[in-house]
Amino acid sequence: MKKTLVFLTVLLSCALLLTGCGGNDDQEVVNVYNWGENIDESIFDDFEEQTGIKVNYKVYESNEQLYSVLKQGGVNYDVIIPSDYMISRMIEEDMLEKIDMKNVPNLSKIDPQYLNAEFDPAQEYSVPYTWGVVGIIYNSTMVDEPITSWKVMFDEKYAGQILQFDNSRDALATALFTLGYSVNTTDESQLQEAFDLLVEQKDILQSYVMDQIFDKLESGEAAIGAYYAGDALTMMDINPDLRFCVPEEGSNFFIDAMCIPKGAANKANAEAFINFMCETDICLRNMDVTGYATPSAEAYAELDEETRSNEVLFPSKEVLRNCETYINLPTETLELYNQFWTKLKS
Repeated sequence: MKKTLVFLTVLLSCALLLTGCGGNDDQEVVNVYNWGENIDESIFDDFEEQTGIKVNYKVYESNEQLYSVLKQGGVNYDVIIPSDYMISRMIEEDMLEKIDMKNVPNLSKIDPQYLNAEFDPAQEYSVPYTWGVVGIIYNSTMVDEPITSWKVMFDEKYAGQILQFDNSRDALATALFTLGYSVNTTDESQLQEAFDLLVEQKDILQSYVMDQIFDKLESGEAAIGAYYAGDALTMMDINPDLRFCVPEEGSNFFIDAMCIPKGAANKANAEAFINFMCETDICLRNMDVTGYATPSAEAYAELDEETRSNEVLFPSKEVLRNCETYINLPTETLELYNQFWTKLKS
């Protein structure tokens, strides 16, 4: 997409959101801020038809970008969809509203194994949306070996063909896993070692990416990239030469969940939207488009055996046992992450 078109699109999105938040339109609205490539936008029409509430929609690329936008103020969002560790951080920093679960009766359709998680133990601030794992996506025609380890992300043999996460938590995680350390370590020497490995990697990278990874891997412009399983399925539909693996050293298991930011202008509408997103048919449609696993027990029960046996979408228990969930890190560790990331990207 040309830069001019991107600029105009951003202006239009902002105008729509400002109109919804400013009350210049008599129609009820809900302002939703979500990951890119992470929803079936056709359901917005269904939601508006069912409730009379218009969805104003905008996307971000990472949890860190979402956090920064909310911290800086600006447009008032009603629904956001951060990951587990970021939800924990936002709760700690009083950035989220408690959800009135009486207005979200479809919470009962969510499998209990995804409820009352460590990041929201009382289930007051979030409603599970999707879950998945992080792994390596690679082009089988450009890589001459099966990939089983994070070490390939740092292999000079693939210089100029490797894509790395453009966010600090996920990028540092690839190095920490490679070194055999916990992704939740607060040990400064271990984090320094991981940072040093990323510095070495920088010379062999093609680029740091988030949503840009779709075009680069689908087109064969790059051979290897670390990313999320749901997006891997989307890319593999476009380019059947692509493969996905969860490395043997382990990886990240994540839950993304719907939340309401502090001071949301349309809280009741937000709760209506969250409840709608938990409808069984909506969960199924959304999963079909996004490639991400649903936490809905009812939706899962309706899947055919072929879908349930897809190990990219639903990894085996053995794979999941070898995965770690990110937790919210202490302030001093987060500051160290920021310092490392600033140095790495400068």
